[in-house]
Amino acid sequence: MGPPLRRVLLLGEGNFSFAAALCGARGTHVVATCYESEEEAAGRGGAARSIRRLRDSGAEVVFSVDCTKLKEYFLPGKREFDRIYFNFPHCGRKAGVVKNRELLARFFHSCAEVLAEQGEVHVALCNGQGGTPADQPRREWHNSWQIVAVAAGAGFILSDVHPFKAETIQGYKCTGYRSQDKSFCVEGALNHILTRSTPPLCVTPMSCKTQLGSQKVSFQVPQVLADKINRGFLKVNSSHPVRTIKEKLSAGLSQALPLQNISSCLPLLHQGHLQGVCHSNIFWIALSPGEAPSTEETSQGLENAVWFSHFGQDTDRNVQEGCPIPKQFYLRPSLLPHAQAIIQKGAFSPGTLHVLSGPVFRQCRITPRSMPVFHEMLVVLAVRRGTENSCIQMLVDNIKTTTSSLHQAVSGVKPSISLQEATSFGTEVNDFAAFECQLGEIQHFICMGTDPDPSGSCVGVIRTAPDELKSSELVLVLVSLNLDLLAMLLCGISDWRMLWTADRRFLQQFPEGELRLFKSFSLYPPSYMHDVSFWVPDGEEFDEVAFHTLARRVSGEMVVSIQLRDSFQQPGTGRRSLCYRVTFQSCDRALGCREAAEMQLRFREEMQQHLGVTLR
Repeated sequence: MGPPLRRVLLLGEGNFSFAAALCGARGTHVVATCYESEEEAAGRGGAARSIRRLRDSGAEVVFSVDCTKLKEYFLPGKREFDRIYFNFPHCGRKAGVVKNRELLARFFHSCAEVLAEQGEVHVALCNGQGGTPADQPRREWHNSWQIVAVAAGAGFILSDVHPFKAETIQGYKCTGYRSQDKSFCVEGALNHILTRSTPPLCVTPMSCKTQLGSQKVSFQVPQVLADKINRGFLKVNSSHPVRTIKEKLSAGLSQALPLQNISSCLPLLHQGHLQGVCHSNIFWIALSPGEAPSTEETSQGLENAVWFSHFGQDTDRNVQEGCPIPKQFYLRPSLLPHAQAIIQKGAFSPGTLHVLSGPVFRQCRITPRSMPVFHEMLVVLAVRRGTENSCIQMLVDNIKTTTSSLHQAVSGVKPSISLQEATSFGTEVNDFAAFECQLGEIQHFICMGTDPDPSGSCVGVIRTAPDELKSSELVLVLVSLNLDLLAMLLCGISDWRMLWTADRRFLQQFPEGELRLFKSFSLYPPSYMHDVSFWVPDGEEFDEVAFHTLARRVSGEMVVSIQLRDSFQQPGTGRRSLCYRVTFQSCDRALGCREAAEMQLRFREEMQQHLGVTLR
């Protein structure tokens, strides 16, 4: 018994010549339909011949089919189609773009009821109608059919678009609206291929267990991170590009020096007072009731946390900046304390590379490369005093060689790794580098550049800790790498959120841990801009990081940009008002205008509740 037949539905056929061209395909069952009655359709030039050919080949021909009510025409067992074609839909006569948008919207909602889960919808439009960058020339958005936005409202994303080549379809002859003599202009026409989006995330409150001292404790995961805890990207059976890069880097480094992976489970929580770090960048955690660790364990946690200040940070800076006094428990923002714990236990061998890896968590502003969670790879090496510079160069050369070999497998990407001294590094640093500077003094930045940005982005930092080993002969060298940012640059991924997508089509592009140039399965996603203005509470400094984090949580990471549009101080009272433009856009799933508007309303409500602002 062979594979099941692929069921193909064609809508709005004029003379049925397109359907006739498809009916001979092996393994395909064609259902061809038109809006007119059989009598009207058969009277059009060439239609009767095409209809006979379709029926002789075993295809179904159905008349008087309304594309906005598809499930009414097929029995429940025959409703599921693998492909739906609709070439040059049109309301007819001089219908404007608004009416044709409405037709497309109702059509897509109807498709959602009869399309197979992995099916495709093919819509051919005349040049310019779609309103995407693929149209050349491109119409203004308001004067187009806005196909990506209307499709998103029904749960579809645009996964591909290519020229509609009528001349390659044997026997095809384009007709006009309802087969009128004046045909549609197919020159420059585009075929839009749409697929089902993953459903919206339903984030529910989530608890997580972790080791804290000798005790296992549970805590409530911040809602903004609920879909990112315990994803297992670095597990042995994972094909995620983050793990592939980590394994390739480890393999390369192991050729230079003995290497030991720290495989023990590293606790997600730290405890104590963070010194030198602005506390609005930290995810503070309240333990579940009755689970506070003992005084002895708390003291140990404090000892580990203090290591952040060993690199000469100003411990009073947070008080000067007016940051609140920190709470006791927080999600780890770095793996540095875990490295210190290994040293203190004496489980550290000079001359051996010790590699720790795992997710770390940092509250940050919203940009395409600013990540509230990413996978850190921390390489720790003890070397003889005076040889640290040559050892640093050896490590960086090794990383260069590995990334160079990786890019050969990823056609179209040419990365370049450079080592820059911290003292000569410009004032413009990305969020990753800026936070690392808070953790302690940095000697070097590791930057990776790719076309068209050869200047590069900071993907790692190098520190030395001359006093940590309490030895006059040895110096500690620590290399911290952002694996997620490396994956983005090597695979051509423009938005960090794509690394965390639940859509299976992401990992399908990286079989068995191969690195490839990523091709987005959601092209030209629609964006929706909303402005919000408010009065800042009197006498308080506005916490912009908290503002961005709230936007992340309320929208489920659907906010792609927040820009300050205006700042105003009221004469006399001194009250300050801010106006921000919030842009909603998804990188991997359908986001309709109504859903974005609902997110904006929730955001406004929660701003008042959690940030204490007064909306204008």
